Amino acid sequence: MDDENLLTIGALAARTGLSVKAIRFYSDKGIVPATCHSPAGYRLYDVTALARLELVRTLRALDIDLATVRRVLADETSLAEVAAAHAAALDTHIRVLRLRRAVLTAVANRHSTPREMDLMHKLVNLSDAERRRFVHDFIDDTFGGVDANPAMVELLRSSMPELPDDATPGQVEAWLELVELVQDNDFRTSVRRMAEYQAAQRADGDTTGLHHDLTETVREDVGRALTKRIAPDSPQAGDIVATLTASYAETFAKPDDDQLKQWILERLEIANDPRVTRYWQLVATINGWPPLPDLEPVFTWFGRALRTQLDRRR
Repeated sequence: MDDENLLTIGALAARTGLSVKAIRFYSDKGIVPATCHSPAGYRLYDVTALARLELVRTLRALDIDLATVRRVLADETSLAEVAAAHAAALDTHIRVLRLRRAVLTAVANRHSTPREMDLMHKLVNLSDAERRRFVHDFIDDTFGGVDANPAMVELLRSSMPELPDDATPGQVEAWLELVELVQDNDFRTSVRRMAEYQAAQRADGDTTGLHHDLTETVREDVGRALTKRIAPDSPQAGDIVATLTASYAETFAKPDDDQLKQWILERLEIANDPRVTRYWQLVATINGWPPLPDLEPVFTWFGRALRTQLDRRR
């Protein structure tokens, strides 16, 4: 062995930046044993030991535990496998830290009570399946046991709120509000009433499903009326109502008469709960979807306009 290429423990410490105490510890544990000893009994290390020690230093700086370091050096596991496992662990840890940061920011923004902060913390740390259970329970309670519109039930189940790993404080706040909303008994009663109404309509032969195009027509036509500040009891409103009732008559294959207007009004009064709109707005926030418009003013205007038309005919 070429003694000139051997390093003392002090020289090794200078080369690696580790303390003499740390190098002695790794040597005593057999992780990086001394290559040999000097005649005086001092530990000496060759370039292979230097390379092993530098690897140990790097792995420990990455928070790899000592047992794993030992397995890597003993070729019992590959460096790639260790790196992949610890990268995955770090991903989980980063996700937890991001959620904690979002919770703390949301608590600060809302001036939350200790109870609300504790609830928020518990909710965001549930698994995705556990969080979805809140919404599934809500759907089961409100739509279960009645032959409601299956397209609506499918839409609810397929539009599950999914709190992302890098949730913002706004998404955490939305999640807390959503859980409070779906557990509200008054809201559940209102949605149950909608489901029972749908079931009654289906029993009368209505199997038309969802009506996105019709809803969009109402939103556009009434939206223009609201922008122009047209009152629902004005003559101009009558023209808008006539256009919309014609669309309803075509969609549902019904005569365009006062009975249809009364039927539409009944549907609006049952369905126009602002909390339903809020539910979908919260889901959109949690899922990172584009903001949803508030249709409550639209359907409120339409309902008042319909009632005005019916009252004038009495």
